[in-house]
Amino acid sequence: MCLALLVILLHCSSLKAREVFTINKVEIRADPSLQVPNGDALTILCIADISKSGNFMIEHHFTFFKDGRILSDITSLQNRTEYKIPAARFADTGEYVCMVKAKEKKKKSEVMLVKVTGLPKPKLTALKNMVTEGEELVLKCEVPEEAPPLTFTFQKLLTPGGPVTRTKKELEKNFTTIEIPVEPGDKILRFQCIASVYSAHGMQESAPSDVELVTVVEPFSTPALVIEPSLNVTEGDNVKLVCRVVVRNYDIEIIIQKDKVILNSTRGQNTLTYFTKVSMQDNGNYTCKVELGSVSKEKTVNMVVTELFSKPELIHSAKMIDEGDWLQLQCKVKGLLPVTKISIKTRYLGKDNLLNDSSSFITKAHVNNTATYICTAEINGIIKESDPVKINVYAPVSIPQLWIVPSVRDVILGRAIRFQCQSMYGTPPITYKFFRGNKTVNSSQIFNKLPAEFRDKPTEVGVEQYSCEASNHHSHIRKRSRELNITVIAPVGKVNLISVPKREVEDGKGISFRCYVETGSLPINFKLLKQNNRKPISEDTKMDTEVIWYKETWSKQDSGEYFCEASNPTNIVQRSDVISINVILASWQKVLIALFVLVIIVILGCGGCCWYLWKKRKAKHPSIEMSGSAGVTNSAGVKLEPRQNSDGQYYPGYMDDSENHMKATDENKGPEHEITEVEYTEVEVSTPDPHRDSGENRYSSTDSW
Repeated sequence: MCLALLVILLHCSSLKAREVFTINKVEIRADPSLQVPNGDALTILCIADISKSGNFMIEHHFTFFKDGRILSDITSLQNRTEYKIPAARFADTGEYVCMVKAKEKKKKSEVMLVKVTGLPKPKLTALKNMVTEGEELVLKCEVPEEAPPLTFTFQKLLTPGGPVTRTKKELEKNFTTIEIPVEPGDKILRFQCIASVYSAHGMQESAPSDVELVTVVEPFSTPALVIEPSLNVTEGDNVKLVCRVVVRNYDIEIIIQKDKVILNSTRGQNTLTYFTKVSMQDNGNYTCKVELGSVSKEKTVNMVVTELFSKPELIHSAKMIDEGDWLQLQCKVKGLLPVTKISIKTRYLGKDNLLNDSSSFITKAHVNNTATYICTAEINGIIKESDPVKINVYAPVSIPQLWIVPSVRDVILGRAIRFQCQSMYGTPPITYKFFRGNKTVNSSQIFNKLPAEFRDKPTEVGVEQYSCEASNHHSHIRKRSRELNITVIAPVGKVNLISVPKREVEDGKGISFRCYVETGSLPINFKLLKQNNRKPISEDTKMDTEVIWYKETWSKQDSGEYFCEASNPTNIVQRSDVISINVILASWQKVLIALFVLVIIVILGCGGCCWYLWKKRKAKHPSIEMSGSAGVTNSAGVKLEPRQNSDGQYYPGYMDDSENHMKATDENKGPEHEITEVEYTEVEVSTPDPHRDSGENRYSSTDSW
């Protein structure tokens, strides 16, 4: 019984020591809602649902996250906690997550998106409440409650074209400043600003700030421009222009100008005057401009000038006059008053030279009268001049000359020829026309004394006639050069070389070469050459397109390769293809060689036959050795051996061999060999000594051939 109680107590103590729990769920909530107006309080609740094996306490670690960044860490024995935001701002918009950790276990809640709507109204401040025209006004707009990045929009209100806006972004600050120039004419300026913010969760814009007022003070008034005696004047009148301005002790600058031309200026004064005697050129708009730094104000008036007399007109007989004709000029003026002074002048490089102090001028035209003419008229101190008139006096052209550059006698077909044509006299510009026969090839206008240049390419062989014609603005003269005859020659065409006979010729016989060209102008120079030999074998110049060479006797040394060259006065050399010539033996040489070979063959044949017969006869009639009891002696009385001659010299195989051979033959001879076998024996014949008696010759030949 005690043992059982002990076991039960031990088991209960083990259960108490082993505390088991699990985190079922983590829940996150937003109070009052997921969308909160800007500035309201916001509470984020985190609740942990945990199951336990008993009634024991667990320490909870709560971690709040916003957009992945840790906001707060809270430790509590309770299963819930909260994160409070007293005044929610747009920066608090984002995704919230809560994580609960108990001992070694942890779990996260689902993601909760919270949006804060709206932005606080920004605060706009002008650093100065009173500014001067041309000054830079500094404005500051801020949203202290919000965090950057922010975008600020400034608006200038009550402008003629509507609000003028400027936008500026700030990435690190919740405020910004801008500088706005104060323009002339501004009186009271009104500004306001708006703040906006952009994020991944949307865009919010604030209400406009309060309007900021700025007073503008002008440093000087708009100028007044007066023309005296009036805005409508007549040529020759004296006119005064007066510009006035009200200034508040500033160093201003006043300028009077017509169009873009400055007529007068002053600095540090409030009045500026300009005097002039008007002419028609003074008609137009005049402006008085007052400037101080970047501030500029102006006033423009229009002055109307009535013409006293019209611009004179220079009447001329013609602008292009032949030399020798009359040059007539007359100056006409239309006006209400009589002309005080009138003149006719020439103008060169901006300088005028007086011709006549009257309204007309007449002279016989010369090339030196080529010039620009004007006439001037003066009434009541107003001088006007006519439009310039350019008068050209033309001298007639001389007969032009035509030549070739460079000078040649003949030209090659297909090659361009360069011609030059020039008239030595005549007023430029001179027009040159270039002719081939009666056909116009080209034309050119020359504005100086240089020759005109033409090119032509002949297309036919023969004589071509060229000429040129010169003319200018002279009304009558047109002159033509003498005809220039040009001989057009064609270079030689393809060159051909043939031989008769072809390729081979017998030694001692002759051969003919025919060299000819297909095209080319005459005369033609022909050359016959052997390969690798610079010196021509033959050379001829012919008034023909071919030439024939003949050489009577050819030898073996003449074998080789031959070619022909042809050229004419074009100096263009053409070469034929190479032909090979081989010199062979003559017919009689071949016959002689054949006969010689035949004779050699006959001689060899006869010699062979004779040798054969001689052998045969020797076999039928063998030599018998002649012997005696007494030996043969020589001239000294010495007894000679059988194989010695009279001089004591031995002859091999003379007697002994014969005897031995004959004996062997007799011994081996049978009844059949007596008829069929033939043995040959050499016979030695000694030459008798002329100093010995004939009786001493002991031996004599008995064979018959």
